[in-house]
Amino acid sequence: MQVPAADEPFVAALAGIDWSRPWFQPFAAQGAALAAAAQGGADLRALFEARASQLGLRNARGLPLRFIAPHALPEGSAYEAHIHATGEIPTRDNLHDFFNALTWLHFPQAKRVLNQIQAEVIAREGVQTKRGGVRDAATLFDENAVLFVSADQDLADALKGFAWQQLFVACRPAWGRACTVVPFGHALLEKLVRPYKSVTAHAWVLPLAPHQTACPSLDAMLAHSLAAAAQAGALRGGRSFAPLPVMGIPGWCDDNAEPGFYADTAVFRPGRRAG
Repeated sequence: MQVPAADEPFVAALAGIDWSRPWFQPFAAQGAALAAAAQGGADLRALFEARASQLGLRNARGLPLRFIAPHALPEGSAYEAHIHATGEIPTRDNLHDFFNALTWLHFPQAKRVLNQIQAEVIAREGVQTKRGGVRDAATLFDENAVLFVSADQDLADALKGFAWQQLFVACRPAWGRACTVVPFGHALLEKLVRPYKSVTAHAWVLPLAPHQTACPSLDAMLAHSLAAAAQAGALRGGRSFAPLPVMGIPGWCDDNAEPGFYADTAVFRPGRRAG
């Protein structure tokens, strides 16, 4: 049976990804090769599955990861519960699901923990109209998280305290040396194909040195951090994160070399985090 090639709009969207952008760097080697193969007519789901098999990737129940067409998801099945039960990840021909699959390849342990958290809540509470704090936090992480990696508590406090001038201007030399950011959320990566100033991520602080950001060590540390947070009841919706306007990150936007870039309070909002 011949597998249909990806449709033309999706192929064009893949061709529009600039893999040289700093936020795509962790994913560029595999992402660019997979995108090029799809543009050449290869079946992307099969390519993702073959790569997952090479890496020995499995879900939390030990089942091999498979990337399936969205119509193969049984009617009435919850997406996260299905992945947990079968290892099958429904994957559409669009950038959103492309980046989701790519993140599975790069952060399989963290993705597995997030999926298990979601599946356990669904098994306990069913699929509710509102996800609730734990599922909401897991979803926000999965879709829109960046990892703020720094062992410097002052920098983490500046992020959490909306101290943008301190974080991005006064402490600018610290970036790359004492702190760095690694993208995770697949919806965030999709937005960054065509970036704009107000793109804001949900930042998760990892108290590590920037040189510890190489996968798979970062993946293992992140998975441990997420599991520990879930165990401690620390996943509570958006309150679990610090907002981070990512175009303010040094090196991510030429315009932010000028301190006045951060004076835009519609993007770099003042305030304190409660609690």
